[in-house]
Amino acid sequence: MSYPASEMLVDHLFRHEAGKMIAVLTRLFGMHNLSVAEDVVQEAFLKATLTWKLKGVPANPAAWLMQVAKNKALDVLRHKNIADHYSKELLHELQETTDHFVDQVFLDTEIEDSQLQLMFACCHPLLNEEDKVALTLKTISGFGVKEIAKALLTNEETIQKRLYRAKKFIQQHHITLEVPYGRALQQRTDTVHTILYLLFNEGYNAARADELIRHDLCAEAMRLTLLLTEHKTFGTAAASALLSLMCFHASRFESRLGKDNTIILLEQQDRSLWNQALIERGYHYLNQSCFGENITVYHLESAIAAEHCLATTFAATNFQRLLQLYNMLAALKPTPVVQMNRSIVLSYTGKTAEAIELLCSVENIAHLLKTQYLFNAVLAELCMRNGEPHKAKLHLEKALTLTQSEAEKKLLHAKLRHIRTIELS
Repeated sequence: MSYPASEMLVDHLFRHEAGKMIAVLTRLFGMHNLSVAEDVVQEAFLKATLTWKLKGVPANPAAWLMQVAKNKALDVLRHKNIADHYSKELLHELQETTDHFVDQVFLDTEIEDSQLQLMFACCHPLLNEEDKVALTLKTISGFGVKEIAKALLTNEETIQKRLYRAKKFIQQHHITLEVPYGRALQQRTDTVHTILYLLFNEGYNAARADELIRHDLCAEAMRLTLLLTEHKTFGTAAASALLSLMCFHASRFESRLGKDNTIILLEQQDRSLWNQALIERGYHYLNQSCFGENITVYHLESAIAAEHCLATTFAATNFQRLLQLYNMLAALKPTPVVQMNRSIVLSYTGKTAEAIELLCSVENIAHLLKTQYLFNAVLAELCMRNGEPHKAKLHLEKALTLTQSEAEKKLLHAKLRHIRTIELS
């Protein structure tokens, strides 16, 4: 494998393996030493970059990285024992015990449990809500600061502060790896679901300029959610509904982008490209989620996605049914994004003027239009349907200044060209 190819492999493995390695190492070092675990992982990946450049990529690069992390962990623990000035006899006994414990923690069967423990620890109730989301995305899934900022609709400086604050809080309050029980478990499970949902959405609409869909992020979110659904304690109805939603969205990956990396909107997508196997999995997990008395936001969002999959054409979509589902969703989750999507569906029921009014009534809409690409793009589309091309043009031009995605820019330029054609005719 060539050097640039091995670098790409290291990047790919960092996304897939760093979270697992940090989880295992945190179990060894403790949550208060989270930064030590991150340092060991960074050293392992740095060694991989240098070694693979000279000697080539090993047959099992993921296992190679895990072994390097394991060796470095043993070094750290042995130095800690020496630094603690134990007697030689006790030090020998401690080393044997340490080696055995490290071997056990690095077993494949233990790695999944370590990840789940770390997920729930990062969602500790004493942590600020915003800090726990940022911390989990960074430690479990290897998100960069820029990606977290995009996912949480904020800036990189804010995310840096949240991560620093979370790690300091963990050290000062001696937070440990633990899985709570009873009501505390329910609260923490809700936060874990939120984080996995954000992770999938970041992959589905990536922040990178040259890559609209990041399949690796979506796959990671689905993998972690599957871990939850298969666990005897965490396999709740909400977890199944969330996995169902991810399957329905993932089924449309191949139809969302053209060969020249242009965005294909739902209305123009070739539905024969939709992955029927993933749609079937979506229905499977949606059926699996139908127990208990609570309907969660994930049940409703999955039902919305399923409604789109049921329609053989865009024109055959049951928009009245979709509007009912969005009304129910807005009651549970009255966020700006939900209200924006609700306004889109409302326009397809023939009420575009009301849809514009609904979107413009979203809380803090002036700030959102000043800072977020998507709200401008949607408002522009609604203005076009309402016979207001000049307003649409202004919002498209503003949207262009707020996105880094080349695919999104192509779509916005195409719409602007369409408006200019109308103006000249």
